[in-house]
Amino acid sequence: MPDPSQHAQSPSPSELDQLPDRDADETAEWRASLGAVINHAGPERAVYLLRRVHEYATASGVPVPELLSSDYINTIPASAQRAFPGDIAMESRITALNRWNAAAMVTRASRLGLGGHIATYASAAWLYEVGFNHFFRGKDGGGSGDQLYVQGHASPGIYARVFLEGRLHEDQLDGYRREADGHGLPSYPHPRRLPWLWEFPTVSMGLGPLAAVHQARFNRYLHARGIKDTSGSRVWAFLGDGEMDEPESTAALGLAAREGLDNLTFVVNCNLQRLDGPVRSNFRIVQELEGRFRGAGWHVVKALWGEAWDPVLAQDTEGALVRRLAEVPDAQMQTYAARDATYIREHFFHGDVLSRVAAGMSDALLLDLFASSRGGHEPRKIYAAYRAAVEHRGQPTVVLAQTVKGHTLGPDFESRNANHQMKKLTMAQFRRMRDELELPIPDSALSGDLVPYWHPGENSREVQYLRDRRAALGGPAPLRRVVAKPLRQPPTAPFEALRKGFGKQEVATTMALVRLVKDLMRDKDTGRRWVPIVPDEARTFGMESLFPTAGIYSPGGQNYEPVDVDQLLHYREVENGQLIDEGITEAGSLAEFTAAATSYATHGEPMIPFYIFYAMFGFQRTGDQFWALADQLGRGFVVGATAGRTTMTGEGLQHGDGHSHLLASTNPATVSYDPAFAFEIAVIVREGLRRMYGDQPEDVFYYLTVYNESKRQPAIPDSPSIEEGILRGIYCFRRAESTGVGPRMQLLASGTAIHWALEAQDLLASDWGVHADVWSVTSWTELRRDAMDADRQRLGGKERVPYVASALAGAPGPVLAVSDWMRQVPDQISQWIEQDYSSLGTDGFGLSDTREAVRRYFRVDAGSIVVAALDRLARTGAVTPQTVEQARSRYGWRD
Repeated sequence: MPDPSQHAQSPSPSELDQLPDRDADETAEWRASLGAVINHAGPERAVYLLRRVHEYATASGVPVPELLSSDYINTIPASAQRAFPGDIAMESRITALNRWNAAAMVTRASRLGLGGHIATYASAAWLYEVGFNHFFRGKDGGGSGDQLYVQGHASPGIYARVFLEGRLHEDQLDGYRREADGHGLPSYPHPRRLPWLWEFPTVSMGLGPLAAVHQARFNRYLHARGIKDTSGSRVWAFLGDGEMDEPESTAALGLAAREGLDNLTFVVNCNLQRLDGPVRSNFRIVQELEGRFRGAGWHVVKALWGEAWDPVLAQDTEGALVRRLAEVPDAQMQTYAARDATYIREHFFHGDVLSRVAAGMSDALLLDLFASSRGGHEPRKIYAAYRAAVEHRGQPTVVLAQTVKGHTLGPDFESRNANHQMKKLTMAQFRRMRDELELPIPDSALSGDLVPYWHPGENSREVQYLRDRRAALGGPAPLRRVVAKPLRQPPTAPFEALRKGFGKQEVATTMALVRLVKDLMRDKDTGRRWVPIVPDEARTFGMESLFPTAGIYSPGGQNYEPVDVDQLLHYREVENGQLIDEGITEAGSLAEFTAAATSYATHGEPMIPFYIFYAMFGFQRTGDQFWALADQLGRGFVVGATAGRTTMTGEGLQHGDGHSHLLASTNPATVSYDPAFAFEIAVIVREGLRRMYGDQPEDVFYYLTVYNESKRQPAIPDSPSIEEGILRGIYCFRRAESTGVGPRMQLLASGTAIHWALEAQDLLASDWGVHADVWSVTSWTELRRDAMDADRQRLGGKERVPYVASALAGAPGPVLAVSDWMRQVPDQISQWIEQDYSSLGTDGFGLSDTREAVRRYFRVDAGSIVVAALDRLARTGAVTPQTVEQARSRYGWRD
């Protein structure tokens, strides 16, 4: 062979060029040795030797960079596999029964047009079964057990297993996707719909992996703070290879690696298919994922090929087969799984070396290699991979398990691009499936139109084995269990500080709320249960005082001297810190919030998460996660700070939030408020603590919007009904000073808009002789929900007047609503108002300018309120059109 140095490209500049070579002769010898290997044994041998040297260096503690990929073969060779601890024959029968019942359930539902998914579980059945029988810990073992994030489309298989356990019955399986009567099974893992079984909603792809990382991280947080010993809990997230394209799927990989979350295992079902076709048609998704995870600092275990491949790969002394496997793109591998042996011989085993390998194999073996023998279908391979994952320390682990989508469902399903949309099997296909799975189902049971479920009997060996394995692992799984543990309500002092107001001092409602939370965190009983979460804006929201007191949670503590160490409010990271400063990631922050908000069920430890963020980047940016939070029955306080479309001066189009309350109103679990004053915040937070953490806790979370504009904060008015009005959504804050002769008007305002309305009230009275009452609307959405509930009751024969209608009943004059939100927000209540109703709002894109200029632009400032109020009065004849024209001129309202 020629000397490789004759053809080698000039070496690119390297960081090594900056380091002195202490022994140039030794370096030359090493290079010459490598050149000799390439000359005499070929580049493949050179690569093998370099990898062995790299492996030895790593094992010896030499800090060499991690390799980002390995050969397209199993990480754990057959010779290193542990002995399988279970009865494979028994577990095979159980898996076959689960496959059958899952397919039967979906097929029966499809007769009603309800659909369902079959192929995903068919590919992943063994991935779950090995875990259930040997790894997944339940909650009866004295701890929290493991947390299982089940791949959403695999839910029929989990239902089938729970049916075999005896926790579900046939009539419930027939209720699959039939929930209207309250007794059916939800299509996917939905805790709100099936709260005794599912813990985590996962079918909104990408949210499961993100949530799993932060759940594992929150487990460590609880442990570090001495609230719950979670050392025995592991988070398992089952994902699809296509799902990994979602940006949320990989958003937190770095966090998991940085914090050494070895209590976390991802299992990626690499069936090489997404919903409509191959995941990487011209590439290899397994190798791509391996590089991505290794690069992020994860431990990677590949379980790609089944036992039939072991002797074949053992014959590959020249590496030709391994190289060929690395060349074949996913779409072609999928085609091999669906073709005959002749096609495989011609298209895969070409070339002299591979042809000789194939010559010694039967057609049946060739078909088995490509259609069935994948690592994700074989319990020994999966067990070896899982054991490697749970024994690994210092890093999270991902298991990349290769499977065939639609495995055992027959040739019409296996590896077919359309199998995601295939919802049912024919009876002939069921017969074929029965034969392949060797199930004892007689032909007579398959003679009708309705495929039967099959259960071996309560006292069968299969059921007993299954229950014994779960008992040994700590009880049934998945399982959601809530043990009532109400929290003592905090003392009144922190709330009284806000209720009495701030005198002449001007304070923003953001600062008032943060002060309240800081005071509540000092409570000796419940203070440690607060979990403040901030996406890198703690100083913006006035929370930097928590840095030195509560500390910022960091598993590694603080290994540096902070630049502000000489300041009172210096940066302080500590292993048992209470504040979670997530960095610039609203998605990660909300995932952490969700873990904390559901700790009352996951760990039996109620926590009080307080997540504060720029309002604009809340519901808009992470709305899907808020729905998952609601599905998971989360509880806590979500705070949209620097809210509104006109309070963020200079920030421009994307930072002005005029619609988050509209988005929040669509989420039934969100209790949303737009408080105007600090005393309203005190009343709302106290009630929120009672509703979410009292003797009869509710599965809701609170959304409060607060503002960064400093304003006078008065004391709570002395009125017996004031608190009821605040909580239900509306109360009269200030009546008109005169109720004598003259036009009357009702001004409704929320949040910061109350101050414009109060100014307009004075202008209307002094300049135009109009007497206006000003109402504070703390929640447009709660008023609407109450009114809709009254409508529902009326249709059911029970009369009830909506609260907003009763509050405004008989109030004289038109009603004009104004807020810093789009008009759709206040317009939510319009149909239940007996008076003439109109609104002002901040519709359109935001823009940068002074607050005064922007409010004039949107026509929500005091002068604009006056013009709009006079216009409504003119329509009723209470003032003349000339009066309106004069007001337009005075306040500069011209289009």
